[in-house]
Amino acid sequence: MTPRTTQGLRFVGFGHPCNMTLFHFGNCFALAYFPYFITYKCSGLSEYNAFWRCVQAGATYLFVQLCKMLFLATFFPTWEGGAGVYDFVGEFMKATVDLADLLGLHLVMSRNAGKGEYKIMVAAMGWSTAELVMSRCIPLWVGARGIEFDWKYIQMSFDSNISLVHYIAMAAVVWMFTRYDLPKTFRLPVTVLLGLCVYKAFLMELFVHMFLLGSWTALLVKAVLTGSISICSLFLFVTLVHSN
Repeated sequence: MTPRTTQGLRFVGFGHPCNMTLFHFGNCFALAYFPYFITYKCSGLSEYNAFWRCVQAGATYLFVQLCKMLFLATFFPTWEGGAGVYDFVGEFMKATVDLADLLGLHLVMSRNAGKGEYKIMVAAMGWSTAELVMSRCIPLWVGARGIEFDWKYIQMSFDSNISLVHYIAMAAVVWMFTRYDLPKTFRLPVTVLLGLCVYKAFLMELFVHMFLLGSWTALLVKAVLTGSISICSLFLFVTLVHSN
């Protein structure tokens, strides 16, 4: 490419590569983090001054994840099977460890006084934000600022939004499951939703392995599955609250 052509590209807005990488990082950062900020503001948590409650929920998330890592490292060694072989039993047992997330969310909600909606949003916002910071902040900062454009960082940002919806639904299901006045007709669907919340990641890995799903297809399936769980959780929650 001649210098004149390069100058033309810069004139129409392509600019220096460093500016483009920062622009790409800004897009990914906004797509990943702004929905959390909007949810915090629009859910009414800011009116209750619940910021430090969310921080405490995030600290509980870190403690639970540390316990899970120690447990997995101790009792579930690295899979040494052949290449391309899926360790169904091992992955299922590892996914079962995610039951600790349910206990952690219940602990957070039990330590907060207030309405059910307030407890659910505090636990879900703190939990999901801590996961976002710990699992996606550094990859976005390092990867999205790279010279080469890669769609996986856009996918990572979309996935963070899916995680936010997932944890709100999970917190709502945990709150309903631990209520002493939960009607018997609600026990089965709430238990099924709890199981889906815990084993959703395992089911997604299984689908990807069995059907050889691409990254965008897997993200779409994950969004549909999370949306279905969330809609069912919302329906049960509204029904339970109005019935009382």
